[in-house]
Amino acid sequence: MPLIDAEYKYTKQQKLLLGLAGFGLFLLVWIGLAELLSQQKPVVEINTRPPSSITVDSAGLAQRDSIIKADSVAFANATEFQKIYPLLPPPGRVFSRFPSLINPPETGVWFPADGSRTRALIPNALISTWRNIQGYFWAVFFSLLIGIPVGLSPTLRALFARQIDVLRYLPLTALTPLFIIAFGTEEALKVSFLAFGILVYLLPVVMQRVWETEDVYLKTSFTLGASDWQLVKSVYLPSVLGKLIDDIRVLTAISWTYIIIAESLNRDSGLGGLIYIFARLGDLPAVYAVLIFIVIIGFLQDQLFVYINRRLFPHKTFKRVKPGMNEVKLGLMTILGASMIYLIVQAFTGLEAGVVLGIICVAGLVFVGLGEFKLWQPVAQKEVAND
Repeated sequence: MPLIDAEYKYTKQQKLLLGLAGFGLFLLVWIGLAELLSQQKPVVEINTRPPSSITVDSAGLAQRDSIIKADSVAFANATEFQKIYPLLPPPGRVFSRFPSLINPPETGVWFPADGSRTRALIPNALISTWRNIQGYFWAVFFSLLIGIPVGLSPTLRALFARQIDVLRYLPLTALTPLFIIAFGTEEALKVSFLAFGILVYLLPVVMQRVWETEDVYLKTSFTLGASDWQLVKSVYLPSVLGKLIDDIRVLTAISWTYIIIAESLNRDSGLGGLIYIFARLGDLPAVYAVLIFIVIIGFLQDQLFVYINRRLFPHKTFKRVKPGMNEVKLGLMTILGASMIYLIVQAFTGLEAGVVLGIICVAGLVFVGLGEFKLWQPVAQKEVAND
């Protein structure tokens, strides 16, 4: 088979085997690099203080020289060596850290004993994910609130389009001192920094999506006598949101980059704090384990966006309404709408209604499950195959 052949398509079995082979090749390259970058460290017993703990004075200099000499002799006479991985630990050491990260002992010198902080992977992952969701919400909210009017109005476009477009060139990491001054070092800093990091990329995209609305839909609406509000509601919003979900998927990696930076500023909780602490302690297997876990979360988040895209905008996948689509759409809109109201109320009033949000989300999930059950009945599957 030639290297470039547009007509050839792999079967599912071939894709699975090639995927497994690619993963195996990746592990082999990983192991090879780890061994290539490994070092042999002599096993010695040093009973003296390290030179860095000696104060620099006339007496200390002589003492430090004697210590260095004694340590050099001990290293030279060492008969036992152990392999260390200062840059890249092998896969076995990384994956073996997951059990202790998921269920760690709650005793540690770098966390207080009152339980206010934890090095458990799952609680910190949930905290970072919730921050990520909040940042996404505010970024999308303000992008639509600002981008659609600017994209629709020629006057606003002439006034602000260029200023908005150049926002993406801001070095966001250099703005962290300004965010610390404005929001402090607590939760508001992390969410606002992430939201702004997504906003500067998403806002110009929203404007571009408004301009890319297909002319045939606009002419049809004009022919049917649609008002300006009906045009925005029935044409512009579905068109922009249907394309924007793909742009949001692309920003998933950027969002995790910024949330890790924000959590590293105040290392009270979250995966960014864990990475910083483990890196300072020299626990590289734990650092790589947390990074792999972030990749897994990002992948699942991407698949969730794919699912939402297929269900909220079924016209992009199906040719007609299938049984169960309305229930799934109602359930997803209920969850998204309740979450939006909860975040807005919490931001402006400080009220906590997590229990109410949980109940509404459970009800929405029931509708989603019912719709999926109807959608994937044998008849529905046959119709999907025919499409």
